[in-house]
Amino acid sequence: MHPPQNGNLSEMPLQEFVLEGFEAGLQTQALLFALFLALYVVAVLGNLTMMVVITLDAHLHSPMYFFLKNLSFVDLCYSSVIAPKALVNFLSSSKLITFAGCATQFFFFSMMGTTEAFLLAVMAYDRFVAICSPLRYPISMRPSVCARLVLGSYCGGCFNSILQTSFTFSLPFCSSNHIDHFFCDVIPLLQLTCANTAINKLVMFGLCGLIIVGTTLVVLTSYGYITVTILRMRSGGGRHKLFSTCGSHMTAVSLFYGTVFVMYAQPGAVASMEQGKVVSIFYTLVIPMLNPLIYSLRNKDVKDALRRLGQRHTAT
Repeated sequence: MHPPQNGNLSEMPLQEFVLEGFEAGLQTQALLFALFLALYVVAVLGNLTMMVVITLDAHLHSPMYFFLKNLSFVDLCYSSVIAPKALVNFLSSSKLITFAGCATQFFFFSMMGTTEAFLLAVMAYDRFVAICSPLRYPISMRPSVCARLVLGSYCGGCFNSILQTSFTFSLPFCSSNHIDHFFCDVIPLLQLTCANTAINKLVMFGLCGLIIVGTTLVVLTSYGYITVTILRMRSGGGRHKLFSTCGSHMTAVSLFYGTVFVMYAQPGAVASMEQGKVVSIFYTLVIPMLNPLIYSLRNKDVKDALRRLGQRHTAT
């Protein structure tokens, strides 16, 4: 027997939630389903392609592309945590998700989002060392160091996710079991609890603020030094190539940090949950879909690798 869909739930243990999704008619729901499906398919194909190309092409076996392959993996997982369940709910009348399923989705969503923030900072540091200290680059960014930086990014994401998940799902949910969102996110979950959420909000905004500000400082400092170094170069062709490569990364960084900062680091920045849902589409589906396009279309090395793989496939 399902819990009642409205009213107080304090008299029974909560076993499941209802993901409300978007308030819209059948025609709008169908359009949203098509939009989500298109974004997800492009995100999956784009990120899988980047991972395969970087793995198979020996010319891309460098620290920069090692980090980019991990970014593609994170984006693939990030969108896959959210999109399949959302797509099913567009076609379902019940829109149910179990308590354990909601906690699991929240854990992996938080983990992958935090890991992406750390990876973007690592990628900025990699470019800083490559451009500002090129003679030290082979030693500073040797494979063991790169592996530790990536592992540290995943561990940081996992640590933040454990804290966020344990703090959120230890609360008593007794006002309703209807989540006003298309996935299990912390802000709509906190609205369902009948306990004092001051500590939870302090932890959430404190951790998110610390991660965003810390990684943003790494990115801005790295690119500050990079910009100065590039402007001192005498070769116009060299400046153009480096600005093009770094421009791809800065575009990805701006898109990700901008939307995440609006949602999680500024209390009250989003005026309504409907606005929050739109912003959420952007960083859960649009950004994972755009990242492989940004890094491939503006990167000559990746385009050359794609052409070589195409020629190899044609030859066989």
